[in-house]
Amino acid sequence: MNNYKVIAMIPARLGSKRIPKKNIRYLLDKPLIQYPIELAIQCERFDSIWVNTESEELGKASQKLGANFHKRPEELATDTATNREFTYEFMQKHKCDYVVMINATSPLLKLETLNAFLDYVDSNCYDTIVSVIKQKEETFYQGEPLNFSLEEKVNSQLLEPTEAICWALTAWKRDNFMKMQESGINPVYGGVIGRFSVPKNESCDLDTLEDWKIAEGMLMAERILTDERYMDI
Repeated sequence: MNNYKVIAMIPARLGSKRIPKKNIRYLLDKPLIQYPIELAIQCERFDSIWVNTESEELGKASQKLGANFHKRPEELATDTATNREFTYEFMQKHKCDYVVMINATSPLLKLETLNAFLDYVDSNCYDTIVSVIKQKEETFYQGEPLNFSLEEKVNSQLLEPTEAICWALTAWKRDNFMKMQESGINPVYGGVIGRFSVPKNESCDLDTLEDWKIAEGMLMAERILTDERYMDI
C-alpha cells in the first residue's frame, strides 16, 4: 500500500440466534472464524489483524490462530448494536489510515479477490469502499422494473447490471469515518464511495442454516475439483 497503515478488522460476535455460535462452529474441517484470519494472514499486506468480539473464548481462540483480540464492550455485542457503533469504538483504540473489515460470514473469499480489493483501495482516494455483487437479472423495485422494460424481452447480456452490497469486504478511511460519526453523519456510507465487485461465487453471507449448507456444498465442490484424484474424471 502507498505508505498507508492498513489494519484488518474481523467482527465476530459469539452470540447468534439463527446459527448458534456460528463463528466457532465448524464449516467442513475448521471453525468459521479461521477462514478470514487465514485469509488476512496469507495476504501479508496488513499492519495488524484484529478479531473484534465481546467473547473471551472467541478472542483467545483467534489469538491461537494468529490474530489479535480486540475486546468489544458488551453493550456493542447485542442484536441492536450497529456496525457504525462497534467500528467507531474499534477505531478509537487503533490508529491507522484505513480499516478493512473482512466479514467472518464470507468464508468463500479468495486471496486474489482480497488483493484486488486492496489494490482498489490503494489506487483510489475513496472515504468508503463497499463490496458489491453485479447482477444482470431483470430486477423489480417496489413493483416497478428497475433495469428492464416490460414492453420487450432483451438478452440478459445487454441488461444494465444492478449492484447489491454484500459486505464481504469494506474499507473506511479512519479519520473521515470518525469525523463523520462525531458530527452525527452516518459514516458507514460516508463521503465519497467506491464500489468493488466481488465474484458471485465468493459473496455468500452466512445468515441462515440454508446459507451455511450452500457454502459448505460450494467448499466441498472446490476441494473435489482441486483434488488430483479427480483431475482426469
